[in-house]
Amino acid sequence: MNNSLESSINAINIPLERDIFLRTLIRELSGTLQQVVGLEEASGFISVVGERMGKQINQNYKSALEVSNLSPEQVAAVLVDLKKRIQGDFYIIEQNEEKIVFGNRICPFAEKVRDRPAMCMMTSNVFGTITANNLGYAKVELQETIAQGAAGCRVVVYLKVTEESEDAEGREYFRGLEA
Repeated sequence: MNNSLESSINAINIPLERDIFLRTLIRELSGTLQQVVGLEEASGFISVVGERMGKQINQNYKSALEVSNLSPEQVAAVLVDLKKRIQGDFYIIEQNEEKIVFGNRICPFAEKVRDRPAMCMMTSNVFGTITANNLGYAKVELQETIAQGAAGCRVVVYLKVTEESEDAEGREYFRGLEA
């Protein structure tokens, strides 16, 4: 390629860099899955990836904090911190011995999450896996999501089986053997 052509190509303003490329890739993969196999099955596939990532992230935090298990307070702080590190804006609305309620103003997938609710399984599975592997149990309810058009997200992580958690629509997680 001649230098003139290379210079002109390099100078054009194209919204393409690694972060946008990877978010678009995940959006298109989840959209294709949603169209081909349906939302429930697409969510299942993404759940597997989220669980694997949750296990890795959990181990990274436990190693860095030099603990064998995170306390409920550490779990909440870790979940907020990991989202902040990937450019989300999660925060704790409420925390007690039965549940942690999170709000979120910015999705790590940014605008790429719109109309892709299957992508929310990453949050559900990462949160559920980390919580259950440290505290024994979790049920994650995605009450509101940016993916489904809400201004922000509201995610409830139940720490115990209660009447409220049993009534909630969500996914349950249990401590794994390797936790």
